[in-house]
Amino acid sequence: MRIELPMYGIFRRVRKTSLVIILCAAVLATCSRQDASPPPKPKPTPGKTLRIGLIPEQNIFKQLERYQPLAGYLSRKIGAKIELKVLPRYGNIIDNFQSEKLDGAFFGSFTYALAHAKLGVSVVARPLGMDNTSTYYGMIFVRRDSGIRTIKDMKGKRFAFVDKATTAGYLLPLEFFYEGGVKDYKTYFKETYFTGTHQNTIYDVLNKRADAGAAKNTMYYRLAKENPRIGRELGILTRSPDVPENGLALSRDLDDSLKKQFKEVLLGMHDDPMGKEILQQFGAIRFIETTEENYRAVYEYARHIGLDLSTYDYIND
Repeated sequence: MRIELPMYGIFRRVRKTSLVIILCAAVLATCSRQDASPPPKPKPTPGKTLRIGLIPEQNIFKQLERYQPLAGYLSRKIGAKIELKVLPRYGNIIDNFQSEKLDGAFFGSFTYALAHAKLGVSVVARPLGMDNTSTYYGMIFVRRDSGIRTIKDMKGKRFAFVDKATTAGYLLPLEFFYEGGVKDYKTYFKETYFTGTHQNTIYDVLNKRADAGAAKNTMYYRLAKENPRIGRELGILTRSPDVPENGLALSRDLDDSLKKQFKEVLLGMHDDPMGKEILQQFGAIRFIETTEENYRAVYEYARHIGLDLSTYDYIND
């Protein structure tokens, strides 16, 4: 027996079959497009800790007080815990970068030049201060009542450095001595020593533990606001060229995606209300992009006095 279906039944079956074919084709096309697209970049693993070093610019507690809010902001934005480590002296940031497995550090201009030459770190950004500057310079200063006005007046006196791995606290004095004809400062002065911080050097000269000293201007004027004696009782003999303010440099082994995140977060935080508040606490308007070219003055200083950064002995003696 032959059974004939109504024509509308045939059309309905055809439409259903066509719809299934179309849907399958769409699914296959979507799968094909997804397979062809590159895999998303991995995000930082929750709970991952990144270690950032700090140079001992001032008292360790003040240094942490300044940087902790910034570290907290970076942690939230990057998705990894930022752990700060203040090192006991400037040169330690070179030694400890590898031994402490640091992922980055806020380097001074000379420590960055050394770390770049010895460790291959790369600078990302540095702060633009509330005075609209992103640089600092070194100063050599004495007590106004000391009678010291030239390098000749310093013979047989006591000189306070900061650290052998600082621009303001060591490179500048070396250049000053070199230009003044002093070939061996250790025999020229009655005593030379390293204080470890810019703050200590300033107060040693102020309180007559040393006759002359060298430190960075930003710390000098910051302390002068807190203690008017500094402005009244100390006088400045000379200064260095401008060099970059302490900038964040990252390890060459750090993942490129993390480097990009650090840079984007720092350069964009002034556009974020929370970031802007953190910047004000930090004492900056914003962070600006920083490159190797910005350290030209440091490299020229080193070349002028015959200092090879790749072999330089930065241990205080």
